[in-house]
Amino acid sequence: MLPQPVTNPVLIFAIAMVVFLVAPLIMARLRIPGIIGFIFAGVIIGPNGLGLLDRDPTIVLLGTVGLLYIIFIAGLEIDLEGFKKYRNRSLTFGTMSFTIPFVLGTIGAYLLGYSVAGAILLGSLLGSHTLLAYPIASRLGIAKNKAVTTSVGGTIMTDTLALLVLAVVAGSTQGELTPDFWFVLVVSLVVYVAGVFIIVPIAAKFFFRTLSSEGTLEFVFVLTVLFVTAYFATVAGLEPIIGAFLAGLALNRFIFEQSPLMNRIKFTGNALFIPFFLLSVGMLMDLRILLSDPSAWTKAVLVVSLVIIGKFLAAWIAGKIYRYSGEEIKLIFGLTIPQAAATLAATLVGFDLGLFDQATVNAIIVMILATCMIGPYTVEKFSRIIAMKEDQKPYEPSLAPERVMVPLANPHTMESLMDLSFIIRGQSPEPLYTLSVAQGGREDSSSRIVEAEKLLGHAVTYAAGAEVPIQMLTRVDTNITSGMIRAMEESRITTTVIGWNGKLSTPQKIFGGVLDQLLERTTQMVLVSMLGHPLNTTKRIVILIPSGFDHKSGYYQSVQVAKKMASQLGATIACFVVKDNIKSYEKSFNEVKPDVKVSITSLESWNEWHNTYKPLLRADDVVIVFSARRGTVAWHPQLERLPRVLAHSGPESFIIVYPRELEDVDTRGTRGTALPKTFLSNSSYEE
Repeated sequence: MLPQPVTNPVLIFAIAMVVFLVAPLIMARLRIPGIIGFIFAGVIIGPNGLGLLDRDPTIVLLGTVGLLYIIFIAGLEIDLEGFKKYRNRSLTFGTMSFTIPFVLGTIGAYLLGYSVAGAILLGSLLGSHTLLAYPIASRLGIAKNKAVTTSVGGTIMTDTLALLVLAVVAGSTQGELTPDFWFVLVVSLVVYVAGVFIIVPIAAKFFFRTLSSEGTLEFVFVLTVLFVTAYFATVAGLEPIIGAFLAGLALNRFIFEQSPLMNRIKFTGNALFIPFFLLSVGMLMDLRILLSDPSAWTKAVLVVSLVIIGKFLAAWIAGKIYRYSGEEIKLIFGLTIPQAAATLAATLVGFDLGLFDQATVNAIIVMILATCMIGPYTVEKFSRIIAMKEDQKPYEPSLAPERVMVPLANPHTMESLMDLSFIIRGQSPEPLYTLSVAQGGREDSSSRIVEAEKLLGHAVTYAAGAEVPIQMLTRVDTNITSGMIRAMEESRITTTVIGWNGKLSTPQKIFGGVLDQLLERTTQMVLVSMLGHPLNTTKRIVILIPSGFDHKSGYYQSVQVAKKMASQLGATIACFVVKDNIKSYEKSFNEVKPDVKVSITSLESWNEWHNTYKPLLRADDVVIVFSARRGTVAWHPQLERLPRVLAHSGPESFIIVYPRELEDVDTRGTRGTALPKTFLSNSSYEE
């Protein structure tokens, strides 16, 4: 039996790593934000649960680092340009979004018997918010919508005001709120803030221009700025989280969102520090109090009700002032209702200062759990409605050179993949890029490289018969997907045609490790194919289109690919559109060349396709599914099930088309607060 609580430092860390691995997977299956999984884990294994781990100095230390880290990232991620553009709207809304819940919370808490300081701090908790659901709006292509930019800009106001209230309350616990206290607070605050915004940018500019030589040094510099700034906040009589937030704002313009440095910062925080913080917060919750103390439920119902009422009133008033639509008002509410970063931070400080008892901590954690589920659901629902109401993407033939790449791994399917690539490439003056990736870091790496080059040699010979020029690409990488992506970036590939063997490495995947990673980490068009019969015997191409696909930026390119295939093969096209108006599809199929015979049928549901039309597929049909990357417009859970359905009970040949995306697809909103992911190298594409 293990001693309880565990005291072995290696075992403590091992248990924490198991939790950090398992909790997000379970939450993803339940479609619950991942942040909740770590908090639940802290409740279960903490001192008030199973007692497996104690909230000892190690957990407190790592939790404090995570607390500063999550506030720091909030400062880094704030869109300063969007704030400047909608400055007046953001200031107005941000002030209301903080003030209304703050006043309601303070009055409610005071009436429940809290001290003045405790009531004010509790009110400030309700006024802040965390942009937990922002990645969802970004993925759905409405990040520049005025409602979204207003909400993001308002975050600066709400978080800054909440942290200032926290500083005042924390300072007041050390003594009376005398004129000397306010003078020292204001002077120290002004001097400290001025020092941060003057010294940090100068130091950052000097470092990145003259001293930065490698990624590790850049990362260490950023952490140095974070923790030194946080420490000097305590010297100035402020809370260290204010220093972390200001450090993020000061470095905001030096660290680009898509830069490798930002990736390292987010990755380290999401993988280690932030989970420790959430775990430590969960350890504060005592379920026994919720079960035995009715006042805990009273407080929980109060804070949840007040934050919902306050945030909705702020969104509704701002929407009426600036004439936002009903969907945009609800979108603002969804973006600003989640409570996480600043709320957890202030809760921890309030508990340490003795202003909050255990029942209050429990109530606030219940509020966090509730708002973290309401927010993403609301944003997902109304972002899709807003995206669908926006103007459809116009047909703009691309002037960029079409570069097609074919990753090859299986000699038995090489010829069919090459045939499909010849059709997709058409008469492009660009060569066809053939790629073979050998997995490095293994004992048989040398032999794998030889096999890869041999396979490419066969591809060159086969292409010579069709008079298609070939550009051979060979990559060696410990991660197959990374090798593919590197080749795509270096050769500026626009379309990738890749085969699939119909096997799944895990039931949670769409295709398997390599292909899923490729879709998550690229924006180019990807055609995943499983070809069971020679393409030249195809008589009909059956296209399955999900609702909203005509709003995607790569829609016309997808139509062009399908019509080009039909023209080359002498086949007809039968389109099935699920739960959408077919008039726009009829128009676009007529606009795009070449001309082929097309019929379009409207379906009321996915079940109608499975039960009525799928059984009518012929042996020589090629089914093309216009799919979408997870979380983007037109995505539907059925699209992830279709590949395995088609592979086991469908036609001999099918192609899943993932159109190009204009920007990188951010998956955080679909998988909780997960920032960048680590990637496995298991392969399930054709080998």
